[in-house]
Amino acid sequence: MARMTVKEGARLLNEMNDRSREVFRRVVEAYLATGDPVGSRTLTRAMSEKISAATIRNVMQDLEYLGLLDSPHVSAGRIPTQQGLRMFVDALLEVRDLNDTDRQQIDATFGSNESDIGHLMGRVGAALSGATQVASLVLAPKHEAALRHVEFVQLGPDRALVVLVFADGHVENRIFHPPPGQTPSSMREAANFVTALAEGRTVSELRRAMAREITTRRREIDDLARQLVESGMAVWADAGEPTERLIVRGRSNLLEQGAGSEDLERIRELFDDLERKRDIAEFLELTDEGEGVRIFIGSENKLFSLSGSSLVVSPYMNADRKIVGAVGVIGPTRLNYGRIVPIVDYTAQLLGRMISDRS
Repeated sequence: MARMTVKEGARLLNEMNDRSREVFRRVVEAYLATGDPVGSRTLTRAMSEKISAATIRNVMQDLEYLGLLDSPHVSAGRIPTQQGLRMFVDALLEVRDLNDTDRQQIDATFGSNESDIGHLMGRVGAALSGATQVASLVLAPKHEAALRHVEFVQLGPDRALVVLVFADGHVENRIFHPPPGQTPSSMREAANFVTALAEGRTVSELRRAMAREITTRRREIDDLARQLVESGMAVWADAGEPTERLIVRGRSNLLEQGAGSEDLERIRELFDDLERKRDIAEFLELTDEGEGVRIFIGSENKLFSLSGSSLVVSPYMNADRKIVGAVGVIGPTRLNYGRIVPIVDYTAQLLGRMISDRS
């Protein structure tokens, strides 16, 4: 289904009379609050004018004809369609001010003296998930500080650890599979070779320098050490980086949102997508249109194959006003958008400020 544009939604809303607009708004608000279909008798008690249930049913039928409402079961009330939710979010959503409790919960995370950016991002994700009661996604910025030292550590016959120490004190540990036959001697030689090249260079610059040096100094480098360095380069390849940069917290919150077997199946599919980190490179691209929170509803959310979820996401920027990461939440389409949007926006602003201060 093609996404309804803001302009199309506004035009359709303007063509509706006051009664139809109110019925539509109250159906969506009630659905977002409860997750249940909304019946005509329920609306008779909520409407600003006294009208019969039969009149409301006629209005709901008209809204269903327009593609804004749907009836999941016969005589079971109505729920908004994806198009209906999009029109509501674009034209009728009332975004609340951030309340003090949510503000304090997010502020407490940034008030810590955590030096490791990965751990801090994890804490931010946990706070965001706790405040919104759905799953959070935090895309950490690439670490482009200069390197100071590199170390290889054998963990087993087929597992090794590469330790990257940056000039700003940041430390990253990454596990990879080294070529067979490595010895303590080849490990030391590989580490010395890489460290000699690394000092003063970023990871991206080091990868390019290593490729040149291995080619020109092939005879000087022990064969095992050369294989170790070459296999270790895959750890720093851009293709592998997004999976390490994406931090997911609060999956258990999604299980609490799923009532029926259909909901649980959708959540299972979402878990699978999150585990595979599908198309995570696109997560940042979703925010490339500038500042501000963006909402993707149902099938608009191309990041994940699941159509029954919504993604609320905002970029954050460094001191140079360059987008370096993104933060958001993912959950069922019946999210409390009015409350979640300011939470995501505030978290993104604080992340940007923190990144700018650290740089």
